[in-house]
Amino acid sequence: MTARARRRGGEAGRLRLRQLELILVVAVQCGLAAALSWVIAHEVLDRPAPVFAPSAAVGTIVAALGQRAKRTFELMLGVGLGLLVSDLLVLVIGFGPWQIGLVVALAITVALLLTGRSGALVAQAGSTAVLIATLSPTTRDLELPRILDAAVGSVVGLGVVALLLPINPMRVLDHTGAPIVETLYAQLREIAHALRQRDPDRAKRALDQLRGMEPDLARMHEALAGAEEVVTISPSHWRRRHDVKRYERGSQHFDRVAVESRELARWAATSLEYDEPVPEELIAAVERLAEALRLLRQETRQGQPPEQTRQVVLDAARLAGRARAKGLKSYADAMVTQLRTAASDLLRASGYEPDTANRMVREAAQEGSA
Repeated sequence: MTARARRRGGEAGRLRLRQLELILVVAVQCGLAAALSWVIAHEVLDRPAPVFAPSAAVGTIVAALGQRAKRTFELMLGVGLGLLVSDLLVLVIGFGPWQIGLVVALAITVALLLTGRSGALVAQAGSTAVLIATLSPTTRDLELPRILDAAVGSVVGLGVVALLLPINPMRVLDHTGAPIVETLYAQLREIAHALRQRDPDRAKRALDQLRGMEPDLARMHEALAGAEEVVTISPSHWRRRHDVKRYERGSQHFDRVAVESRELARWAATSLEYDEPVPEELIAAVERLAEALRLLRQETRQGQPPEQTRQVVLDAARLAGRARAKGLKSYADAMVTQLRTAASDLLRASGYEPDTANRMVREAAQEGSA
């Protein structure tokens, strides 16, 4: 118990360290981008007070990972939309408090109708409309400087991310994938313990934990979008394109393994409630499947071919086949089906084609039942 607590404490400490590292990288990126965008706008473009350039640069960088290029496009489109609507309306209705309110309301309405709920675009359309409606009476020719500021800030923000301090995409993917692997590993072990101790409530608790994985899976897909963006725009990470693509293919199968693990937990709880016999081979197969998940992450992190993972997956399939050969009732048999499906998806995540993975699992199960 003490060793487990110490291990969890160490994992929590490493997680906080990685979070701090990410925060520091983003903070330095924002500082550099803000300073560079101001210098370019002020010194090169001769803008006396280019306040919107640093703002656009920071907004581009702090956009969600994987959304920076999209955020830049939305920012520019929002500025243009706000300028168009506010200029046209100000020419027709003039200046004043109610005119400001009407201009902003219509600019945001047009932005929402055209784009849905894109926060960056709508915010830029609204803020630009406010700027034009309030400052046009005293300051002329705001339109072009506003566009130039937004362009400079956005391009500098992307440039800083791409060239100077890009976040390592593989470290981000490993960081977001770790909770998924650990949850699947821990809860599959819990299912095995529940089966061994004949405890349906324990299996139900594992099912509840597996049902709570959706936020982690969503973060993994968001991180994948970010990694794809980084290896596309950052020359220093172009060599990682193949690794990111391989991770993307594997993540699709992890989604399915999560679903199959939930079904496995559900059938385990039902089997125990109906007091079905569960052979030790089936329990061992669940444990081997859990071990394979952790092994796959370890071998991927180390850049090794996942040969050990594949052997453990096939061991699980053999044990499942041996359990079925002993004769199972309906819910325990459903567990074997889910386990074999999860084994096939894990082999696909390791790099095998679907037909090959299905054949290997089928042959291993037949070998176990012989």
